[in-house]
Amino acid sequence: MLKVAPSILSADFLNLQHDIEEVAKDKADLLHIDIMDGNFVPNISFGWTMLEQIRKVTDLFLDVHLMIAKSNEYLDQFIHAGADLIDVHIENTQDIDQVIKKIHAAKIKVGLVINPETKVETVLPYLDQIDQVLVMTVHPGFGGQQFIPECLTKIAYLNQLRKNKQFNYQIEVDGGINETTAKQCYEKGTDIVVAGSYVFKNDIKNAIEILHKVSE
Repeated sequence: MLKVAPSILSADFLNLQHDIEEVAKDKADLLHIDIMDGNFVPNISFGWTMLEQIRKVTDLFLDVHLMIAKSNEYLDQFIHAGADLIDVHIENTQDIDQVIKKIHAAKIKVGLVINPETKVETVLPYLDQIDQVLVMTVHPGFGGQQFIPECLTKIAYLNQLRKNKQFNYQIEVDGGINETTAKQCYEKGTDIVVAGSYVFKNDIKNAIEILHKVSE
């Protein structure tokens, strides 16, 4: 079944614990947490202190997406704050091999992220070492953007390569997800869809059910 990862970027920040508890009750598979610094992307969200508070109120798997400059320098903070998986961007991460080793040494999963304009070939040297590839289907930084359909070819390529090489990474997709685009992604081989506006701006339970059902 397609897994659903609600993105708290679109949640009600004045009632964040309520929204987190609601998606957990409504059978979300994991929680996606976007960390943005106003530098690598043109928006600011929150940092590891927020992650620490989220960890206290949920047992959901926390998928932490670092959209920050010098992400290498802040790994320890997010590791200790309670991340279950840390996604770093291929575009701005130095010494990727060392980053992967450091995150894995902390018994945390690691993902590599590729932006819409980034060639999928950039992640090929690391696919046997990582747990997830996060394919951005919008330009990172803001919620509510339109899905970029050209990114579907990357998903299909990564899925076929995974089968051919017997790699174990999951394919996650983030950006412009709704019932239609989730189905398109699933048909190309996606395992997890990140959904912000579609979940939190609609009836939460119904939205999660609809996304799960696209894989039936």
